[in-house]
Amino acid sequence: MKRWLPILVLLFAAGWLASTVRAPKNTNDFDLQAFGRLPVLVNGRIKPLDTVARTSLLMMQGRQRVSDPTVSAPFVASPAEWLADVLFHPSKADDYPTFRLSAADSPELLTLMGITGQETRITYESAVLRTLALADFVPGTRTRFSFNQLSPKLAELDRQAQLASPVDPQLRTPFQKAVMQLRERVMLYQRLKHSVQMPDSPGFLGEIVQFQKGLAAGVDAVRARQKGEPHDEAAFKGMLAAAQRYDTMDQMGYLLTIPPAAGDTDPTHWQTVGHTLLETFETGDINPNVMAYAALGSSWRERKADQFNEIVRLFGAQFTKRFAPQLAKSDIETRFNTAEPFYKSMQLYAVAFLLAILSWLKWPEVLGRSAFYLTLLAFVATTAGIATRMWLEDRPPVTNLYSSALFVGWGSVGLCLILEKTYRNAIGSVAAGMIGFVALLIAHHLSLSGDTLEMMRAVLDTNLWLATHVVIVTIGYSATFLAGFLALIYIFRGVLTRSLDQATADALARMVYGIVCFATFCSLVGTVLGGIWADQSWGRFWGWDPKENGALMIVLWNAIILHARWGGLVKQRGLMCLAVIGNIITSWSWFGTNMLGIGLHSYGFMDAAFWWLLTFVLTQVAVIVLAQLPLDKWRSFKAA
Repeated sequence: MKRWLPILVLLFAAGWLASTVRAPKNTNDFDLQAFGRLPVLVNGRIKPLDTVARTSLLMMQGRQRVSDPTVSAPFVASPAEWLADVLFHPSKADDYPTFRLSAADSPELLTLMGITGQETRITYESAVLRTLALADFVPGTRTRFSFNQLSPKLAELDRQAQLASPVDPQLRTPFQKAVMQLRERVMLYQRLKHSVQMPDSPGFLGEIVQFQKGLAAGVDAVRARQKGEPHDEAAFKGMLAAAQRYDTMDQMGYLLTIPPAAGDTDPTHWQTVGHTLLETFETGDINPNVMAYAALGSSWRERKADQFNEIVRLFGAQFTKRFAPQLAKSDIETRFNTAEPFYKSMQLYAVAFLLAILSWLKWPEVLGRSAFYLTLLAFVATTAGIATRMWLEDRPPVTNLYSSALFVGWGSVGLCLILEKTYRNAIGSVAAGMIGFVALLIAHHLSLSGDTLEMMRAVLDTNLWLATHVVIVTIGYSATFLAGFLALIYIFRGVLTRSLDQATADALARMVYGIVCFATFCSLVGTVLGGIWADQSWGRFWGWDPKENGALMIVLWNAIILHARWGGLVKQRGLMCLAVIGNIITSWSWFGTNMLGIGLHSYGFMDAAFWWLLTFVLTQVAVIVLAQLPLDKWRSFKAA
């Protein structure tokens, strides 16, 4: 049975992973899966409505589920259903707890929005849940609120945002930062509500039908008014009111839902519903796509599933004829969103890490192989996810900070698999599980800022250099981190356990040395290629930009490690301490330089990232201090 256990673990995990790839079924009569695949243009990229729904929820509340701790079932079954309510039935969506607002972020903001302690406190009917809440096993306070709860204080929120706006982002107080963040979330929500209809319209389909009927008389009244001739004042005022409403929709609309005319494939020619309605004053006819969206909204509000599904089907057929390549990507992106390969891989890495740790205590062969198989499966899933993103974006794997986190973890895990296949001591699996989980966790938090398949900055829009400089230097990050994490395993096993025998210590030392050699090569080549790219882009090879300095620091530090070892200045323990310092330098080059707010590579200061970075650096310093204990204090000091 023990011999077959690794195979059974692999088959079970592979079956679970495969089940997530299947197309999800609709939870009711409405074909929300097809609705979620409808393409729209947002921020210069054609994307499915499913992606819009998921990224919007992540930006507004940090998760894709719309629920409340005191309610057993979610308010909606999927992000697409939430978006349908926002677009077509906003009065219903306004009651959903959509906005994250926590006393931990800013108690002053809660007070500003008129939310009392009583409203945040969760009272469970079950005594068991009340006990779990005291121990923080279940939420004890409410952190998500509805638009209707916030709306009475939105004017004050705008006033505070206007006061905070002139202040440099790095100099804003926590309250001002929370105000600006909440206002951005509310603005996104309001822009979504204005994307296909006016939120205050009792029936947008009926409204535009009446607009169509009175259009000719209204246009005549406007022309007569301009000429100073007698005119129908009621028709004139009706046209003026309609123009103001549709101009508001055009200015506020977030989604460009109306494709260009037949034969026009230019993505910049997509329009908002509001802009298309304004063009009606000149053309005299309402665009059929506007009518279709209005009819879609009417069928959604009136719960006419057959009519809703038919309109979605016709929409899909129209897009298939005109935008087949874009729709193919839209369908794959929707499936990719549902499968969540990186989230599933993160879970597999966590299980693999635990199994590999247990293998040092019991059943080393069985549990070690099980951990290796799970790590390999998670690596395959992550590879498939990165490859899908590359196909969707038509870019190399690393294009922004989010994708760099994916690739750093992927590269490190790939090296770990090679080490584990070579040494078969579960060290590679432990390192892979730890690095893979942490890298994907970092990527998840980076995804909260919005669409991760964003359009490229003009200076970065070069696939050659993205595929060479960026990929190679990121592999250098991966290798340097891996050397540091292997050093952590050496130190923890040596100080805290008796499992670091001489053979294991020697194997770890060889691993770290080999990985540092590889990291030095990749970091050096990647940095030189970056200089050549900079020379082509900005006319100078080197400008002492913070990111350039960070890359140089990695190269120099890896070179210092190698020279210290070659010159006999350090032995095993010293080599490990130097490798841990490499973690600090690499984390600074990867994240720290991006948060300075200066230079050509800055992504802006992020409070949460700063504190996590500082915490990580302090933990690495603590480990280095721990490693300085006299050898007779190491539980495995003979091997050290």
